[in-house]
Amino acid sequence: MYQILVTGANGQLGNEIRNLAKDYPDYTFFFTDVDELDITSIVQTEDFLNRQKIGIIVNCAAYNVVDGAEKDTETAFLINSIAVKYIAQLARKKNIFCIHVSSDYVFDGMKNMPYLESDQPNPLSAYARSKHEGETQVQNILDKGAIIRTSWLYSSYGNNFVKTILKHAQEKDQLKVVSDQVGTPTYAADLANAILQFIPHHKQINGVGIFHYSNEGIASWYDFAKAILEISGIECKIEPVDTRDYPLPAHRPFYSVLNKSKIKSFLDIEIPYWRDSLKVCLNKIKSS
Repeated sequence: MYQILVTGANGQLGNEIRNLAKDYPDYTFFFTDVDELDITSIVQTEDFLNRQKIGIIVNCAAYNVVDGAEKDTETAFLINSIAVKYIAQLARKKNIFCIHVSSDYVFDGMKNMPYLESDQPNPLSAYARSKHEGETQVQNILDKGAIIRTSWLYSSYGNNFVKTILKHAQEKDQLKVVSDQVGTPTYAADLANAILQFIPHHKQINGVGIFHYSNEGIASWYDFAKAILEISGIECKIEPVDTRDYPLPAHRPFYSVLNKSKIKSFLDIEIPYWRDSLKVCLNKIKSS
C-alpha cells in the first residue's frame, strides 16, 4: 500500500519502527542509515527515491549529541538542517509525504506550562538551533508534511539516559542528577507506534502540520533517574543537584513539557504514562 523510507534506521526511533514493521504487512519499508543512504548528498538521496518509488519518508536521522554540537556545529547543521532541506526539496519535487522528527529543545523552557505546537520556538543551544532550522526548512519548502516534536527519548536500542544511569549505578555508590530541568521521558517504541498510526491519516494534513508527542506525565531528570533504579531494583544513592552546580557546554530548557492534545485528537489515541513505559523498556533491556 505504501512504500516508506525510514532514515536514521539504526538509531533508537528507527530501530523501534523496524521492530513494529512486521505488524504492518501492507507497507513496504526501506530502512536506511548512513551506510545505505547518505542524506547529506542530494544526488544520492534522489537516486534512491527514483529507484524505490518512495511514497512516504519518515526522517528519524539526526545529530543528537547536544553538548558535542557546541563544538561540532557544522556537522549538527549538516544533518539536522541541510540534509532536511534536501529531503524536503526532493519530497516536494516527487510528491512524497514527509514526516520529520524534531525536538522539545527548540523551546527555551521559560513558559512553565506545556508547550503548544503554535508556541514560538527560541532555541538556546547549537543543537537546538540546528533542529529548529530543520523545522524551518520543512515548513518553508513542503506543500504537505508533518513535524513531530518529542522529548527525552530513550529505548532499549542505542545510547541514552536510561542506559547511562544503569551503567553508572553499577559502577558507583552515588550519582548526582539535575533536578531543576523538567520535561517528559518518552519511550521510542511508543513514538514509533504513533508514527505508524499517523501514516494512514497523512492525507488529512493540509500544509505542514506540527504535532507534539511524548509520554504522559512530568518529571525532572532526577525523578527519571530515581525511577530507573527503583524499577530495576538497583541500590545506588542519587543526589539532586541544580543545573548551575553541574555545568555542561550546551544550555538546556528548564521546562520542556509538551502538550499532546492535538495528536491525541488527530489519531484518537491514549498515550502511556512515562513510568509505565519505562517499566516496559527496562524489562526489555533486562531480558536482552
